[in-house]
Amino acid sequence: MCRKNDNANTATAATTTSSSIHKFTVQDVTSNNSPKSAYTLYQNKVLDITSFAERHPGGDIILLAAGKDATVLVETYHPNGVPMKVIDKLTIGTVDPKDLPTSYYSWSSPFYPTLRERVTKRLSSINKPLRGTFQIQFKSIMILSAFWYSLYQMYTQPLHKALVWSMVMGVFGHWVGTCIQHDGNHGAYSVNKHLNVFAGWTMDMIGASAFTWQFQHMLGHHPYTNLLTTSESASEGSDLIESDPDVFSSYPFMKMHPHHTVSWYHAYQHLYAPILFAFMTLAKVFQQDIEIITSKKLYHIDCHCRYDDVKNVIRFWLMKALSMVYMVGLPIYFQGLKGGLLLFFVGHFTCGEVLATMFIVNHVIDGVAFAQVDPSGGISKADAPNGVDTDNDDTDDSDVDADDNDEKNDLAYIHRPRTSQGLNPMEATQKTVTSPERKVPFNDWAAVQCQTSVNWSKGSWFWNHVSGGLNHQIEHHLFPSICHTNYVYIQDVVEETCREFGVPYQSEDTLWSAYGKMLKHLKIMGGASTNENKKNV
Repeated sequence: MCRKNDNANTATAATTTSSSIHKFTVQDVTSNNSPKSAYTLYQNKVLDITSFAERHPGGDIILLAAGKDATVLVETYHPNGVPMKVIDKLTIGTVDPKDLPTSYYSWSSPFYPTLRERVTKRLSSINKPLRGTFQIQFKSIMILSAFWYSLYQMYTQPLHKALVWSMVMGVFGHWVGTCIQHDGNHGAYSVNKHLNVFAGWTMDMIGASAFTWQFQHMLGHHPYTNLLTTSESASEGSDLIESDPDVFSSYPFMKMHPHHTVSWYHAYQHLYAPILFAFMTLAKVFQQDIEIITSKKLYHIDCHCRYDDVKNVIRFWLMKALSMVYMVGLPIYFQGLKGGLLLFFVGHFTCGEVLATMFIVNHVIDGVAFAQVDPSGGISKADAPNGVDTDNDDTDDSDVDADDNDEKNDLAYIHRPRTSQGLNPMEATQKTVTSPERKVPFNDWAAVQCQTSVNWSKGSWFWNHVSGGLNHQIEHHLFPSICHTNYVYIQDVVEETCREFGVPYQSEDTLWSAYGKMLKHLKIMGGASTNENKKNV
């Protein structure tokens, strides 16, 4: 989260400034990044969560925040809020707000607090808990049974039939990822923290690492969706960098963010992208997982919070070895070397293709916005937050001098989220808002989630279950700790609240139309020049 770029004071975002409390530096926090000594930031408060991890209702998943700024995580994973007495009890000091890097996000608007209040009220009115119940548990039993049955058929059927079962196994492996481990690792599967751990562990069961997923998805993608920090500090690995690793790491040889430099082969990426998607899970299993556990780093994200615990390291290698036995060794034993390897790769290609398709259409699609943090450059008046651009000039003909004062220096870090065509989705929707109290800054955290995410087949119970709630991506990003089986019950609440506050709510009619617009976005990105892209961010 880092230092706020607005002066808002809300009940859920209070800042401690007492001179009687111990003063820490940012380095003090980032260096206490292991399970044995875990400090975290909430606004400018320093919290010691080392012993609290054992008592935390959500389990030791809280240790993901060790050595990091947890403000976004605290705000977004607790729809009912966190009692300030809990925060105060864990607080051991503060960091001077001036020493914190400027955050891209604003928290001054009532938009997200209103959303949280209305969504929790809706679920309460229909007697639905935030976390999952028997519905997702029954669904999990069906998926896991089908996964293991198809794996067994791979062993025992003739090769030509085993290939079909391999593809079936890949499909159900993808459902393990989207419908079980996804909720488990988000802490949304159950109110029981042990069931959440078990559900998250199914990621290891299919060969990938749940810890890698937590680092990339929960610490990178969710807090900073489609946000890219373009500075030297990002490459140096600062733990307080706000950047989404999904936009530059999940798919090599592809240009998805407008800021990225275009290469000649990107002109064809809309053609070869579906082929690359098939390699997604193989890359995770054999490359990314190994790189992270050996380096304890995922780009700018520090990973000591998990891999400094020997139990987690043992779990990682044990599940890697065990999954290779039943996904590679046994197929080879029953089908021969060539047949066994063929079945393994066909299963992975199927799983990767379906999984990548389900995920990428939600954030890399024509019409979705991309954001940028750039400490090295100024910000134009057109890119200033609502209420700062006093002349209401939407042209880029004048820049704010980043050295004029602290407030303008803060603004030099942020650019308005823009689509591949250079448009900001909120420019039109904010014009429909007449009440000043309902105006929302373009960089409001929840509003950015809506600008950078797209739904498809909204309100569909069928597609909600088939996709593991990924068709309700906006709801998922706003409320990652709510079980995906509940999204159909809150979708209309979120859409109506977005309309009331003038925040975009983008949705495609079908998965197929979303897929087509995803390919269109890739084509635009591959054909655009670098200079044109820089104008669009």
